[in-house]
Amino acid sequence: MKHKITTEWLGKMAFNSKVIGGEVPLDADEAVGGEGKGVRPKSLMLSSLSGCTGMDVTSLMKKMRTDESVSKFTVEVEGELTDEHPKIYKKVHVSYIFEGKEMNEAKLTKAVNLSIERYCGVFEMFRHFAEVSHEIIFIEK
Repeated sequence: MKHKITTEWLGKMAFNSKVIGGEVPLDADEAVGGEGKGVRPKSLMLSSLSGCTGMDVTSLMKKMRTDESVSKFTVEVEGELTDEHPKIYKKVHVSYIFEGKEMNEAKLTKAVNLSIERYCGVFEMFRHFAEVSHEIIFIEK
């Protein structure tokens, strides 16, 4: 399977990227010639990671019938860049935050681990260039 996207320059540092399922405006910070009117490409990589693993986990939650006990599910990703150019992510930390009542922590942990170890291709790609860690947080409400 091949994926193809098209990214068109709009002037200065702005681009519009046509991706599968929609469009993403890209732009740089004003400090480097942009106008700050779009997302930054590197942060979009972190968003891709959170979306990929988040979709895996929610799909597995439904299959494991744990989704009804979870009132809120959030994936936070923090990336640390190298100091030298080309600046790449050297460390990435993923936090899985579940909020709910009487959650089955064992099944939710299993869902996260299945995403990390088997299903999330973006997680696997990050492992090729960064030290990736994760944590699971349960908040009983």
